[in-house]
Amino acid sequence: MSLLIENVHTFYGLVHALTGVSLKVPQHGIVALLGGNGSGKTTIINTINGFIQPKEGIIEFNGKRIDGLPVDKIAGMGITQVPQGREIFPEMTVRENLELGAYVTKDKALIKDSFEKVYTYFPRLKQRHSQMAGSLSGGEQQMLALGRGIMARPLLMLMDEPSAGLAPMLVSKIYDVIKEMKKEGNTILLVEQNIHMALAISEYYYLLKNGKIVLEGSVGTLLAEQVKETFFSGAEIDNFMEAG
Repeated sequence: MSLLIENVHTFYGLVHALTGVSLKVPQHGIVALLGGNGSGKTTIINTINGFIQPKEGIIEFNGKRIDGLPVDKIAGMGITQVPQGREIFPEMTVRENLELGAYVTKDKALIKDSFEKVYTYFPRLKQRHSQMAGSLSGGEQQMLALGRGIMARPLLMLMDEPSAGLAPMLVSKIYDVIKEMKKEGNTILLVEQNIHMALAISEYYYLLKNGKIVLEGSVGTLLAEQVKETFFSGAEIDNFMEAG
C-alpha cells in the first residue's frame, strides 16, 4: 500500500474540518476523492503533505509514519502536490518553473529525461520554454503545474482539481496525460469535482461530505443517483452533474 490514512481528525482553529477520515491509495493505482466545494478534499491533501497537522489519526506512506513530519521531509520522501489554482511562479520562465520541480534531483541525465517527458506530454510548453509563466493562458499554466509535478518524479502525486476552470478541450488534454501517467505506473490521489472525468481513469473512489467519507468503493459501483442523494438537492444537483 502506497498511502494509508486511518481515522484522521484535522482542525482549522475550532472548526473540525476532517472527522475520522480513512482511505487507501494502492501503489501504481489512481484513487478519486470526490466531493463538492467545502467538503474537505483540499484539507485532506494539505494534511497528507504536512501543511496542516492532524490532531488525531495515522498517515503512513510506504509503511512509514508521516503525520507530524515537516513539509520538506514529506516531499523528500517522494510525495508531490499539483495544487489547486496552479500556483506557478509568474516572474520565472516556463523552463525555470519546470526546473524547480526537479530541485531534489542531482542526476542531470534524469532531469533531461524528465524534460523530454514533459515536453512530449505538453509540446506547447516546449514552444514556450523561454516565455514568462505569468503570460501563459490558464490552460497552459495548468499544463505547467502538472509538468512541474512530473519533473519531481514522485512516488505519489496529489492532484487537486486539475480540471478546475478549464475549457472542455483542455480538460480532455490534461486527462489524456493523466491516462498516460497511469499506463506508466504512477500512483495518484486525484481530488476532483468533475465526477465523470475522474471516474473514467480511477479504479476506486471516496465520496466526501462535510469532512467525512460517506461513500466508497470500486468505480463501477458508483451510481449517479447515489451522488445526487448524498450531496445535493434541487438545482445544485444539475449544476454538479453538468460540471462533469
